[in-house]
Amino acid sequence: MNVENDVKISELYEKSIKEIEDGQIVKGRIIDVTPKEVLVDIGYKSEGTIPLSEFSNAKDIKLDQEIEVYIESRENDEGMIILSREKAERLKGWNKIQTSSKEGDLVDGRVRRKVKGGYIVDIHGIEGFVPASLSSFKGVSEKDILDKIFDFKIVKMNPLRRSVILSRRDALKVARETAKVKLWEKLQVGQICPGVVKGITDFGAFIDLGGVDGLLHIMDMSWSRISHPSEIVALGDKVEVMILNIDKESSKVSLGLKQCKPDPWQDIEAKFPVGCRIKGKVVNILNYGVFIELEKGIEGLIHISEISWQKRIQDIKDIFAIGDMVEVQVLSIDKSSRRISLSIKQLENNPWLDASAKFPPGSKVSGKIKGFTDYGAFVELDSNLEGMIHISDISWVKKISHPQEVLKKGQKVDILVLSVDGDNQRISLGLKQLLPNPWPEIAQKYPVGLDMEAEVIQVNNFGAFVKIEDDIEGLVYASEIDKDRLAKLNSGDKLKVRIIKVDTDQGKIGLSSRLD
Repeated sequence: MNVENDVKISELYEKSIKEIEDGQIVKGRIIDVTPKEVLVDIGYKSEGTIPLSEFSNAKDIKLDQEIEVYIESRENDEGMIILSREKAERLKGWNKIQTSSKEGDLVDGRVRRKVKGGYIVDIHGIEGFVPASLSSFKGVSEKDILDKIFDFKIVKMNPLRRSVILSRRDALKVARETAKVKLWEKLQVGQICPGVVKGITDFGAFIDLGGVDGLLHIMDMSWSRISHPSEIVALGDKVEVMILNIDKESSKVSLGLKQCKPDPWQDIEAKFPVGCRIKGKVVNILNYGVFIELEKGIEGLIHISEISWQKRIQDIKDIFAIGDMVEVQVLSIDKSSRRISLSIKQLENNPWLDASAKFPPGSKVSGKIKGFTDYGAFVELDSNLEGMIHISDISWVKKISHPQEVLKKGQKVDILVLSVDGDNQRISLGLKQLLPNPWPEIAQKYPVGLDMEAEVIQVNNFGAFVKIEDDIEGLVYASEIDKDRLAKLNSGDKLKVRIIKVDTDQGKIGLSSRLD
């Protein structure tokens, strides 16, 4: 009977013992802690041991605490079961990842340590590997990486080895694309958005709006005139810009910086009423005039004709330099075209109003040669006025190709006032008129019908110019000479001619070589 009882008790004991296998995860209860190990009761015939090193903090271990463990070996030489808490966590994590994630999914993980070739990342209790080439951590200090949580993309999963390859770079790319899609949905014309300058060109700057790039054109950077975008922004600058236009089909966004500030032209007529006098700074000099900055974002133009009552200005840069402060008068405002016309000369009395009284026609005056054109010479008179000697009024008899053959810049000359046109600001001057007109005497000396020999000076399509005497020339008309002979004439040749016309008003002598 006792034997039968012993058998029954043995059978009951065997039934009460769990069936366990290596590689299995089971629940256990902590029953003791030694300096090197933690003893765990898993309901088997003997306790299991876990190395104390698998617990991050021994002080947090509590007796009777229930934990999950991994069975590495059911029995060692001492009859103890070898358990692992870390492997249990890793296997649980792997099972979780395997059931909830696949390659290409995003997961979050904590960077545990840096290893050769990359980083080890804890994801749901298992260790994943991030190659350095996929980490996007270049240039980031380790204190900003280690023990920090980031998003990663699963690049490869190996069930046999229970290994996971992760990519931070691809996760960032996905995040950017997601943010880009959301941002496109949020963007609206007129909206003011924060951005970062990511590129600068001659025509503007590219602004990163947080996944979408927009172009900030140079014309939309400042209400003031600028020469290059770098005057306003630099790489990496944080700016606030306004959405001016959106083209989703071509993925283009036009941005404005100046539009975030009040338009200085809004109340321009009140700021600078026509007729007012104001000081401004020279900001640009062109051939046709000078641009003056009246205030930030407001510029006006002094046209070359409004610089001085003096008719002719050769080079504006001789008068102005960038940065000069000048006083001007507002002539007109075109708000729609953003143009202000300015004048300097209107601040002075108009000398042309009394030019006729000061320089009456027929009066003899003195002046200085200021410059030349092909058709005459400009003479500076007093009262800030200029007159012009036409090339035909330099000499009674001499044929002049250019006024510089007779006159020099800076030369002082006496001239006669021929006419004054105050409305068109013109004074005609004469140099030859100071001498008697010799043509009546020339007409008597060289009457029509007179034959003579003359020296050829110049030959052209309409005839040949010949020298009659010093400073007196005549023209042999092309119709008054044989064509073949005209073609063969050279300067210096002698030619017999007959006077057929003397025009004392025009100062011309007409000749013919047909003497028969």
